[in-house]
Amino acid sequence: MRALDALVREAAALGGGASSGASSVASSGAGPGLGAEAEAEADRQLQICNACRYCEGYCAVFPAMTRRLAFPAADVHYLANLCHNCGACLHACPYAPPHEFALNLPRAMARVRVRTYATYAWPPALGRLYARNGLTLALALAAGLALFIGLVLARLRAPGAALAGRGFYALLPHGLMVALFAPVFAVSVLALALGVARFWRGQAPGPVGAPALAEAVHDALRLRYLGGGHGQGCNEADDRYTLARRRLHHLTFYGFGLCFAATVVATLYHYAFGWTAPYPRSSLPVLLGTLGGLGLVAGPAGLLWLNLRRDPMQGDPAQRPMDRGFIALLLLAGASGLGLLAGRDGWAMPGWLALHLGAVMALFLTLPYGKFAHGAYRVAALLKWAVERRRPSGLRLGPE
Repeated sequence: MRALDALVREAAALGGGASSGASSVASSGAGPGLGAEAEAEADRQLQICNACRYCEGYCAVFPAMTRRLAFPAADVHYLANLCHNCGACLHACPYAPPHEFALNLPRAMARVRVRTYATYAWPPALGRLYARNGLTLALALAAGLALFIGLVLARLRAPGAALAGRGFYALLPHGLMVALFAPVFAVSVLALALGVARFWRGQAPGPVGAPALAEAVHDALRLRYLGGGHGQGCNEADDRYTLARRRLHHLTFYGFGLCFAATVVATLYHYAFGWTAPYPRSSLPVLLGTLGGLGLVAGPAGLLWLNLRRDPMQGDPAQRPMDRGFIALLLLAGASGLGLLAGRDGWAMPGWLALHLGAVMALFLTLPYGKFAHGAYRVAALLKWAVERRRPSGLRLGPE
């Protein structure tokens, strides 16, 4: 233990001092206002991990870590977002609690990640929303929007109007739906993109080549690092490995992608070919939407089950309300979309439409200020790692 502690102090001295990781982001050029306490704890743990290197063969965090002797704030946030919280390092660590070093890198990284999202949020003042974005807020927002849209639909519907065969545009005209949702979606995507751009500029990764970009996209789409570094998966409730989390993430991600593709194809049909909804059940938009909706039910339902069972040592328990709020909105959007598709010609269609649109708008509104952000920041970190690993290490010790 004394030998490892001495190695940590020596590495910190060679790298310029252990306090560098606890410095504010303002001093490191990455932006103002990050939580110094979360950074300092992550820096402490990374220094010990860098001396030990027992987990060197695990995810990309560890080879990226070994290219450094000190961890300034920007590097701490880069490594935190590179971490996929698979849990393998915690279960393998000889210095995990109850050891006096009390290493829990998944929790330290999770606490830094949420600070990343909040600090780089755009507009900056809205970064505080991350602290309030929980399950209750997500469901209350979806319910409130569904009620509002339901009242609007009741107002627009002509007395005695028949709905069979006319689709939901008989209740909510296409132009009005676009006017309601397009600005919300555009502003949310813009806010998230600007936040990630601020993070990227603070990382100063250098030129991005095509091979690095291809590798980052490949690793993101495969969720490579949810394989635990050995391909057997994550640790959830115990020491057993399981690929369940990786597969459920795939169902969720590709389900969301298929639903988005269904919307894009329907938009193309409407504006390019003049084919108006409702489309036949065998049409491409309906088939894509059905498959996507099934993914958005199965994936989030499984992720919620895993989240409820996962050992609290894996990650930050304080962030579970935000995680569950995001999962619940995805699940509600998928389930209500399938209900709307199944009952689009029936008497319950207005209720399904109001519920679905409320869930989708709540998802859009919370998109830049909730757990959805983790995907964008993680892809940016993967891209930096793909760029960095193609360069020679800058470490020089002693007379080298």
